[in-house]
Amino acid sequence: MAAAAVETLPGTERHVDGLAVPSGIGANQGVIKNVHIQRLRPTPKDTPISEIRKRLKEDGYIFMKGLIPREDVLNVRKQCAIPLLSFFSLSASSKCSRITSYFQHWGDTSLLEPGTSPQDGIFNSSENPLHHGGIGAGDLPLSEKEVETLISSHHLDNYLNFLENPALRQMVRDIMAWKKEILLRRTMLRHNPPGGVSTGIHYDKLFLRDGGAFFLTAWVPIGDVSANGGGLIYLSDSVPLGRAIEDDFSRRAANFTKAERINAYNIHMHKFGILSNDGEEFLGREAGGKGKWLVGDYEAGDVVFHDPYMIHASGKNNDAGGRIRLSTDLRFYEEGSNMDERWMDYWTPGDGL
Repeated sequence: MAAAAVETLPGTERHVDGLAVPSGIGANQGVIKNVHIQRLRPTPKDTPISEIRKRLKEDGYIFMKGLIPREDVLNVRKQCAIPLLSFFSLSASSKCSRITSYFQHWGDTSLLEPGTSPQDGIFNSSENPLHHGGIGAGDLPLSEKEVETLISSHHLDNYLNFLENPALRQMVRDIMAWKKEILLRRTMLRHNPPGGVSTGIHYDKLFLRDGGAFFLTAWVPIGDVSANGGGLIYLSDSVPLGRAIEDDFSRRAANFTKAERINAYNIHMHKFGILSNDGEEFLGREAGGKGKWLVGDYEAGDVVFHDPYMIHASGKNNDAGGRIRLSTDLRFYEEGSNMDERWMDYWTPGDGL
């Protein structure tokens, strides 16, 4: 599918019947007014592909329910040891044995609440969440051990196995009508403790400016994430706005070197490459007070696919049970396309991306 086939068109506001709009939603600063909050439109995984593609055009996102088997997602949080070639052919009950899971990998740090199961991912209530940030949301953890753990987490066998999930990969190919997809090696496996700094308002193209081909993002919550638990929030019908903002950045960077132009942290950008930390303020300043911030209750197995210019952020994690939000951001290109080669190395601190 050509890039033009997935450009988003302005749509109408949609409401999901029977689901209350949660209150207290916000980004890093402020609280978004309830009148400006709406539910994401869910898309069942068996929806006809023509309708799925239509929704990506119209909405800029696809909130796909239950695409990945729930146990396959939860196994990233558990202790599992499965060879890559046999991982998806085994029953869920046979997938847990010896390989270190994400939160087990953090067992010798102070991230988790003592006496709790690593699978639950409960934040240590005696710690300052600002000292235990994940990647791409603010400053790195104070502890050198935790920084090392952030790096090595991206190389865990059961996480790398998970990235090959056949249901996820096939859906990417089906949506985009690609024969073969390429997953950028620089995935964004990250956690966000309650009260910590979340990812600010942005669109993904800000960070992947090199390479002109279209890419599709898949945001995968690794575990259940409530609407107030730090999941992604999306600005409705915002792809045209994202394109306009990027066009303005491009005009102002016309005299920059290429390296400066493609840098998400050049002199025209905010710290951490974001557009704002305040959802309500951004809605008034950039969107003229129009539109809604779209939220969801995410369950293990759900995936949100979105356009490179779709404006979004991580909501503030106010989970009442102290759960750390764990998720990964995946970017797919068509094989052979002009992609951002800078993202073909694993994430490391200070890589400039």
